[in-house]
Order: sequence, then structure tokens, then C-alpha cells
Amino acid sequence: MASINDVPDHGSEPVSDSIADRLNRSCFCKTLDRTQLHTFLQTDTLNQDVLATHPQLFSNTSVFISPLHAEQMRHIIGAIAQVVKLSGYERQVLEQAPNIGTNGMETEGVFMGYDFHMSEQGPKLIEINTNAGGALLNAALANAQVKCCRVENIPLPLLKTDIEAEFMAMFLHEWALQREDKPLKVIAIIDENPKQQFLYPEFVMAQRLFEKAGLTAVIADPSELELIDGKLQCQNQIIDLVYNRLTDFTLEQKENLALRQAFETNGVVVTPNPYHHALYANKRNLILLSDGYALAHLGANEGDIAILQAGIPATYRVTNENATELWQDRKQLFFKPAAGFGSRATYRGDKLTKRVWNEILKGDYVAQKIVMPSKRGILVDGQETTLKMDLRAYVYAGEIQLLAARLYQGQTTNFRTEGGGFAPVFIADLAPD
Repeated sequence: MASINDVPDHGSEPVSDSIADRLNRSCFCKTLDRTQLHTFLQTDTLNQDVLATHPQLFSNTSVFISPLHAEQMRHIIGAIAQVVKLSGYERQVLEQAPNIGTNGMETEGVFMGYDFHMSEQGPKLIEINTNAGGALLNAALANAQVKCCRVENIPLPLLKTDIEAEFMAMFLHEWALQREDKPLKVIAIIDENPKQQFLYPEFVMAQRLFEKAGLTAVIADPSELELIDGKLQCQNQIIDLVYNRLTDFTLEQKENLALRQAFETNGVVVTPNPYHHALYANKRNLILLSDGYALAHLGANEGDIAILQAGIPATYRVTNENATELWQDRKQLFFKPAAGFGSRATYRGDKLTKRVWNEILKGDYVAQKIVMPSKRGILVDGQETTLKMDLRAYVYAGEIQLLAARLYQGQTTNFRTEGGGFAPVFIADLAPD
């Protein structure tokens, strides 16, 4: 393996100090109307006071990005959409995935999450997630914003009513891709112990969305599912489509046996499903997507290769063969389990101990060149401070539906930081008045 120091840093010329950068540093006003947000959430979540039970879920402030960065994100996502269509790419990633077959490949996968850090050289894709949470919550958040910092010329994010219609259309399209003109009647929102999940309020919002479209919707644990005569059933209902929020991405756990069998026998439409995870979200895929030579061998065009090399930090598989070199270069690397989620068991190389390093070598890990998150200036108890931020693009069929930010302190994103949480994204290209 070439040393990480030998990897070309494509797009290494820093971008200019944009209006968005200056606003992120110096705009300390609050853009969230919490009363308005509470009204939205109270309606959607059976009168649960989400703002009280989840005090750090939403930040009071917003995040600004430049039109250039928004366009670069769109190009990175578009290039990935082109690469995954290559037969050689699909064959290679499925070879390293569990034996899940290719059922479900007709569908696109709802709520794909592309997570970015914003560097001086532009947005860098850190990872892709197939069951990205927060889209409905961020739609409500975007609709509860007021303008500030004298940026009246900067458009507010998409309104909730518009984006919810797009979300519903997405689920209907997933159904039609596998079932064509057959009627969709019942959707199940499935996660382990759903009422105990941090984002359970969003499950109820999804249930309301489906019910407003005239569908029956249930929220359930996978243990409540049964496969009877080839039909997936739950709570005395035959399930047509499963909105899958499980983190058992390959459906291998015994609790998920009925769902896996129904998926494999085409007894239910599942979205997102194991095929989507294998194609997009296994972190070993970042090794291939950041390797220009490998992409060229697969037949990717030069334009897409250039975009992906510039937009995805170099990523390597951790093996005993390259262990010595990776350990030497560890301060420039971030280590992640290939099938991990939620920042669990992830480590910055400069924080590694020998004990943890030995555990990494025993596991299935990738090492990614570190791109430090950018900062957002906020007020906490009247005091100016800064939080780290990343950006998530909620994507369907290669197109961005909604942008959101997460503000936090610590090594990885969390919802425990005072003043942090989800934040809406404003695209700022005009100078403040």
C-alpha cells in the first residue's frame, strides 16, 4: 500500500472565504421558532413534547453553505450514482457482502444519507448510510425557521409541506418499482424495540404521513412479524411494504428471520434493504470509490473519477499486511468498522492505544484519511462558542431531497451537546444587507 502521504490531494487549492463561511463564524442569532416547531411536532407525535424529551435534538441556529459547495455535493452524489450502475462495481461489492441475493435491486432505497465534512477544499464525503434517520424531523425543523443576521436575501430551506409530499411519492415509487400497478395498502415501520429508539417520534411522523395518504401504517418490532403462506403479517395485517429502520443491515439476526425470508422470497417490498446496504453503505466501498485506478478499471468515466477522488478521502482496508504502515500514519487516519453505524467503535488515529489497535486488527476495519469537521459559531447561555458540524444530504435515486446539519462536540456526532443537534441548511450566495 502506498503511504497516505503519497496519495494526491485533489482539489488542494483552498476555496475563497465565502459569505457562508463568514456567517458560520460570526452569525450568532437564533433562527428556530420553537413555538412553531412544537406545534408541528405535537400534531405529528400524538401530543408527545419532543422538545422536552429530546432537549438537544434541535439546535436553535442554522448552518450556511455556499452554492459552490452545494453543487459539489450534488456532483459527488451524482458520480456515485453513475459508478454503482457499472456491472463490475456491483459484482465486486456483492462478492464481499453476505449472501443476500439480489432481490430488491429494482428499488432505490428510501432516505439514503450522504454525510459530509466541509473542508477548505470543499465537501468531503465521509460515509453513506442506508437507513439515515432524521429526514422527517428536519423537514419540520426547516419549516420553523426565521431569518436573521440581515440575510433576508438568502432563501429559507424547503417548506415541510413540499418535502413531505416528495417523501410520500418516494415510498409510492419504491412500491411501483417492484409491484407496478398493484394497490399499496399496508406499510410497517420496523425497528428493534421501536418505542425505545431515540428517534421514535419520527416513526410516528412517518406513520402519520402514510395515514394521510390513505394507507394503514403500523410501527413494530421485527419479532412481531410472521411469514404465513408466503405473506408477511404483523398485528393481524398483511404487510405490503416495510420501511426498514433496523441496523441489522443483512437481516441475519434470528429476530429478523421472518423479514429476511419474506424479503428473499419477494413476499414483501423492503426499503432500504440488504442489497442497498451492500451497494452503497458498506464502508469497504469507500476504498473502491476513492481509488481512481480501480474506478478506471471498472469503466468509470474520467469526469466521475476526478469528482470522486476530489470528494472522497482516501480509504484503505486494515490488514495485517499493512498494519505497520497504518500504525505509522495513524495520526492522519480515522478507523471505522466496515459494517458499523452510528459512530460506534470508531477511533481517531491520534487517540489510539496499542490495546485498541490490536482489537482493530482482529476486526473488519477501514482506515480513512481524516477530514476535520468545520465549525459553527453559536451562543450557549449568552456566551459565544463554537461547535463542530457535519452535513447530511438525504438522497433518493441519486437526487438530493433535503440538506441538514448536525452540530456537536466530541469525537463524533451526538445529540448530547448543549446548543447542538439538527440544524437547517441555508444556501448563502448574497452578501448580508
